[in-house]
Amino acid sequence: MVNIRNEIRFILNGRDVVLSTVAPDATLLDWLRLDRSLRGTKEGCAEGDCGACTVLVGKLSAGGLVYETVNACIRFLGSLDGTHVVTVEHLRGSPGQLHPVQQAMVDFHGSQCGFCTPGFVMSLYGLWMRSSDPSNAAIEKALQGNLCRCTGYEAIIRAAHAISSYGKVVKDPLAAERKAITARLEAMHDGARVEIGAGKARLVVPANVDDFAAVLDEEPGATIVAGSTDVGLWVTKHMREISPAIFIGNLDGLCTISEDNGVISIGAGVTYTEAFSTLARRIPALGPLFDRIGGDQVRNMGTIGGNIANGSPIGDTPPPLIALGARLTLRKGKKRRTIPLETFFIAYGKQDRQPGEFVEAVHVPVPAKGTKFAVHKITKRRDEDITAALGAFFLTLAGDGTVADVRIAYGGMAATPKRASSVEKALLGKPWTEQTVEVAMAGYAEDFTPLTDMRASAEYRALAAKNLLLRFFAETSGTKAPVQVSRHEAA
Repeated sequence: MVNIRNEIRFILNGRDVVLSTVAPDATLLDWLRLDRSLRGTKEGCAEGDCGACTVLVGKLSAGGLVYETVNACIRFLGSLDGTHVVTVEHLRGSPGQLHPVQQAMVDFHGSQCGFCTPGFVMSLYGLWMRSSDPSNAAIEKALQGNLCRCTGYEAIIRAAHAISSYGKVVKDPLAAERKAITARLEAMHDGARVEIGAGKARLVVPANVDDFAAVLDEEPGATIVAGSTDVGLWVTKHMREISPAIFIGNLDGLCTISEDNGVISIGAGVTYTEAFSTLARRIPALGPLFDRIGGDQVRNMGTIGGNIANGSPIGDTPPPLIALGARLTLRKGKKRRTIPLETFFIAYGKQDRQPGEFVEAVHVPVPAKGTKFAVHKITKRRDEDITAALGAFFLTLAGDGTVADVRIAYGGMAATPKRASSVEKALLGKPWTEQTVEVAMAGYAEDFTPLTDMRASAEYRALAAKNLLLRFFAETSGTKAPVQVSRHEAA
């Protein structure tokens, strides 16, 4: 039996907070503005897209205390147990002076109307603490999740480069107070399960993974909340009920990533940010893809396990993981089963997951030497946009240049992430040539019947899928493959 606590505890700026009344759908943004009158954190989009609500959340990990930018508009209070929340009001410089980030923004004219400025300041603050002399690329990546309609970004980038001329990271209050904050957070981690409320106002924070399995077994209809990058929108955009809600972002047992015999095992609670270094190093094609999933705030919150469990046909990680031959471990109570990832997706909104069962880990084989793997994402804008179509390609060639193994998977082309089985069949055993590829493309009509929606037309998706295969052929053969065009374009 685990101990049960009826309150969540965290640190807000410099003060301990204890809350015994917390609605499962209460967001950090609303609580900051309405309950604590900390209105520097703004609501712009209420969907984690504009960055005006950016705050820092510090959490304990194996590497110590880590601060990350998050979107307060879709971050739930129930997920904050044992963390340190830092808002723009907590920034301070020497007596009577602005914080270095704020002063740089003032001097380099990084603000006009000012609405988005606190969010930019917090994103730059998080970057500055990680790197006191960041490159342009690092600055642009840190600001992917922050939108400004007034200044353009050049002034803000110049400010980012100048921050360290106004102060040193080691003298920043968060750096100076790190040991003390760490000790306070460690004291909050008492190994207890948190239970607050009842009925339609109930939330649970399990003590550990075994406790999570037990709670979900008893309440199989509960909403599982990991990063809330999707569930947050259920609340802010669709006004959906999510009670009872089980918050699992704090469970160490789901936040591990390891490699054994060429297979990378990723716990369901591992965020995109946490997985990036391992996956980008071992499977380089995944690095650029992860850099285009939301902004830093979304990548710091969103989890690979959640992206899979969600079952969305436009989720970014399932197609490449399917192409790599990944397997999925599901758990119900004490029982586990492991299945091929591609069989998890049955139909739109339906996955091979029984009541009370949850995604525990995904196991990703590292491509063997000599194999070829690529993934390409198509969106209306390059950064921080939802996929219109995504293709992932895995290829092994025999010594004579014929296709020995091929796996092609797409998102945005069907009701689920799906393999192009007919195209694969047409390629298998054939020479890897432009002619072979063009003949095989006829199989797309059998494999997919894409829809037209706000992101792309059915015709565009069908054409893009073919061109992505041609692109993969060009990349792997060293030739320049022709691009297919629609009848309208050809005319």
